[in-house]
Amino acid sequence: MLAVELYQVMKQIDELEKKLAGLPEGSLERAQVRDELRKASALRDRLKKMIEGAKGD
Repeated sequence: MLAVELYQVMKQIDELEKKLAGLPEGSLERAQVRDELRKASALRDRLKKMIEGAKGD
């Protein structure tokens, strides 16, 4: 189900944001977490659009 996957991605985003806040500015790990966060946010947005599209049918 899309809703379950969306929920999981939203939890992942929350965890990544918390992790990012605790990392030093300019570190390699911070850049990696920021990239993971960007990808997870893009997936979240796609899932939301798919759910909204399914509601419209």
